[in-house]
Amino acid sequence: MGRMSATPSRQSATDAPDERRRVLLAAPRGYCAGVDRAVIAVEQALEQYGAPVYVRHEIVHNKYVVKTLEKKGAIFVEETGEVPEGEIVIFSAHGVAPEVHKEAERGKLATIDATCPLVTKVHKEAVRFAKEDYDILLIGHEGHEEVIGTSGEAPEHITLVDGPDDVENVEVRDPEKVVWLSQTTLSVDETMETVDALKGRYPNLLSPPSDDICYATQNRQTAIKQVARDADFVLVVGSRNSSNSVRLVETAIAHGARDGRLIDNADEIDEAWLEGVTTVGLSSGASVPDVLVDGVLEWLSERGWEDVELVQPVEERMQFSLPKELRRDLRAEAAARRTG
Repeated sequence: MGRMSATPSRQSATDAPDERRRVLLAAPRGYCAGVDRAVIAVEQALEQYGAPVYVRHEIVHNKYVVKTLEKKGAIFVEETGEVPEGEIVIFSAHGVAPEVHKEAERGKLATIDATCPLVTKVHKEAVRFAKEDYDILLIGHEGHEEVIGTSGEAPEHITLVDGPDDVENVEVRDPEKVVWLSQTTLSVDETMETVDALKGRYPNLLSPPSDDICYATQNRQTAIKQVARDADFVLVVGSRNSSNSVRLVETAIAHGARDGRLIDNADEIDEAWLEGVTTVGLSSGASVPDVLVDGVLEWLSERGWEDVELVQPVEERMQFSLPKELRRDLRAEAAARRTG
């Protein structure tokens, strides 16, 4: 797979005297604590309760992960109503609106909530500010599952702001009582650009108690910015419906990389992309297992990019406990609902 150095050279590839081919491997990359928790929750539910276990929407936005779990017995559905009465359903890491929990109750389903705790934090902030009668400006992308779930907590109070260009369309009841929240997987830079534009219209705009952009998104963007300074071309492993993966490519190009591509795996790499490229930057989205990155490293090594240098500006040690529902006998609970 190539020779790895823990201390990356900061010499630009274009002026390297030996023109050696190298890979700048970003760290942190791949699974974050919330994704790890959600995937393990599905695996443990299958082991603990047996197949099938239903999952509402993709547990995380990665094709490989979803297909792997399907082979183990997980059944992915779009809506809670598709789950047979009395079965187990797992809610994805992106979170769901309160109405989805009510649907599960009506369907007599046993539920496991694998929502990322950082997304849950945003949900709680939305509920609190709605109770205080604030207009909540939710920065995020329309149609994203996380945005749908958060908006469902207080639909009468929340207005979606889809980037800085959308700010001019915002209307609030009281400019003195406005707060912003955000989707956790956005680009830090774009989010703050939107916040700045909103503050231009609403100088007293309140910020959440802590930034909503999750630590994993920030850390991966910090690493790719450093990689991008010295990379001719950047590859990001991640599915196209993964917001944080898409943002990594955009961030790399905005911070010095000549070009970049989002790929699901090594099979999608076009050798023409790397013509004249000496230094390749490599990272992966927060829902990507390491096996896919290893495949890309192997592909690159076979074509001459054998030197792998780790670029790690920050370290991650965050861990989340598994959903509490995994400590109960959900099959028995579901059967009781069905007969009760």
